[in-house]
Amino acid sequence: MRPRWMLYASLGVATVAWAHQPQPYQSGKLLGMNSVHCGTTEKDAHSALGEIVGTDDGSKKSEEVLCQEYVLQADAVVYHIRPRDEKHPEILPVGGTAQFRIEKDKLLLRVDGLDGKDHAYVVVSMTPRTDNPPAADAAAAGPAQ
Repeated sequence: MRPRWMLYASLGVATVAWAHQPQPYQSGKLLGMNSVHCGTTEKDAHSALGEIVGTDDGSKKSEEVLCQEYVLQADAVVYHIRPRDEKHPEILPVGGTAQFRIEKDKLLLRVDGLDGKDHAYVVVSMTPRTDNPPAADAAAAGPAQ
């Protein structure tokens, strides 16, 4: 009797886990891309031979690191996003449309005309749109008199 109960319980948990649907995609437009300062890298000028001979002067070469930051405009919000994979960022077509959804701590972006895959981005900032109200709010307000 006990094994049958365990089987039913595990099937119930699996059904609930499988039934979890991801959020639907929202659509937006990529307005622009900026290169922003996101850190510095330092390279040591020391070498093993220089340490032994004593010719290293201890100088460091520092270089500014730039990251891509995209502006994604949705119906009600403007997002500033950066790629999560900084070593191999995907170049996105500015002016194109994109489908996106927010899942946990990342924004998953699928751009029309690219490979059709979801690419993970970090949301740097969000601001509400002030240029024109979303169509849903205008429809909810009712017809103009």
